[in-house]
Amino acid sequence: MSSDADADRDERAGPGRRPLSRELIIDTAIEFVDQHGLTALTMRRLGKQLGVEAMSLYRYVNGREDLLEGIVDRMVAELHLNQGRNELHPATGWQAYLQWLAHAVRRLAREHPDLFPLIATRHPAAPWLRPPLRSVRVVEDFLATLIARGFSDAHAVMAYRAFSSFLLGYLLLEASLLGARSSLPEEPLDEGESDVPGADQKLDLDTFPHIRRLEEQLSEDHAGAEFEQALEDLLDRLDRFLTE
Repeated sequence: MSSDADADRDERAGPGRRPLSRELIIDTAIEFVDQHGLTALTMRRLGKQLGVEAMSLYRYVNGREDLLEGIVDRMVAELHLNQGRNELHPATGWQAYLQWLAHAVRRLAREHPDLFPLIATRHPAAPWLRPPLRSVRVVEDFLATLIARGFSDAHAVMAYRAFSSFLLGYLLLEASLLGARSSLPEEPLDEGESDVPGADQKLDLDTFPHIRRLEEQLSEDHAGAEFEQALEDLLDRLDRFLTE
């Protein structure tokens, strides 16, 4: 049987199985990475997860790079206002919009910690867009919302830069910590007497009295409260734009 015939057979929906499509492939890839990590994602493994041969996937995605781009697009699309949401309306203030947007981005980071860094590393739709707000539609939402509520063009651009920098810096750290907690620890390869990455985890903390004394406090997780406080401080600073 020819390869084309094999691919056609793979793509026929069996009992309870959705027909193969780009949307299904991306959805399955997101689920796969959430379970196994980004480094485990290959076209062969993804095909196995879908119950098809890897070659069938290439009818819908042009390899792993195109697949990663599709994943990022799918995640960022959730930040676009016109997605059937009713949280905001014309009378809603700009603070409410930025609160909604910040928490939507944070939800992505927390739900998909292994995927969120892709938003920071993939090329944006335009060179002047900043991650994690790297979608033209999302940035258009952002600028239109602020300008309609009293921001000048210059202040809206300043707000976009400050807001995106705040989200990226804070949430990359949080996603990194969440990813580290959910992933199995990697065993470093020690070849001879070479320095091993992560070896400081075996240090005797008795020689670092301040760290030893404050170890419990340093280990406490206040990410949610710290995010809220930092976000409020940022919104207060943006509010001063309007009174300058």
